[in-house]
Amino acid sequence: MNVFLIGAGGGVGRRLAKLLTARGEHATGMHRRPDQAESIAATGATPLLGDLIADTVDELAAKVAGHDAVVFSAGAHGTGEDMTTLIDGKGLEKAADAATQAGVSRFVLVSAFPESERAKSLGESFEHYTRVKKTADVYLTHTDLDWVIVRPGLLRDEPGDGMVTAGLAIEYGDVRRDNVAAFIDAALHEPRINKVIVELTDGTIPVSEAATRLAAH
Repeated sequence: MNVFLIGAGGGVGRRLAKLLTARGEHATGMHRRPDQAESIAATGATPLLGDLIADTVDELAAKVAGHDAVVFSAGAHGTGEDMTTLIDGKGLEKAADAATQAGVSRFVLVSAFPESERAKSLGESFEHYTRVKKTADVYLTHTDLDWVIVRPGLLRDEPGDGMVTAGLAIEYGDVRRDNVAAFIDAALHEPRINKVIVELTDGTIPVSEAATRLAAH
């Protein structure tokens, strides 16, 4: 499998690239900042400069062409509402349109639980983030792509154990980035997981089994 990673310099993207390349598959890691190239290359992925804001759909499609799947885990990461709109929102729309144009039908989006951190009253910027993420989810579901939307719980950096809870609707909770990457890796290799929104937290079921159960239903 040849996977195009948008957001390859992030916590989930780097971990996923390592998993893919460890099994002998190829990953192209798109990044906006030149200083991210070294860390992406260290995962075994091939770094590729690209910009969700500046690139046109045609330019993105040329980069995506020839891959088997796209994984979108890019985000503005607290750099302001405008950047959230341009990256998490309009950037996702461009990427989906580019995948369609390039004929790459498999598309995995890393999104967020709708109730993510709702009890913390984090302010209007966070409310804007949640609205943008939901609109991006809606946009992707209206494409003809073979999409999968993964909504992880509160992301944590502790080492993962490969044990998760995954389902169409589950209770909100924490999830380690290692476990998110492992689940996406499993989902990419399970074509029956298709056109579905999956909520994901740490849990008690091995990732491979969780993906198989989800595919069966």
